[in-house]
Amino acid sequence: MALTISLLLGLALVLMLRARIRLGWGSAAVAVMFGFFLASTGAADPINQLTTAVLNAIPDL
Repeated sequence: MALTISLLLGLALVLMLRARIRLGWGSAAVAVMFGFFLASTGAADPINQLTTAVLNAIPDL
């Protein structure tokens, strides 16, 4: 269920960004809800690992 909601919110966010809709409070709320629901899926751990790896690699550039 969380994956479906996360997918729908992610799709809505992408469509808003692609349509160049002015990003206001509604878009910010969709982005926050997308992040919240994405964090409750199985994708949270790989995303955290990727973020950590990128942050650790930045000083080596």
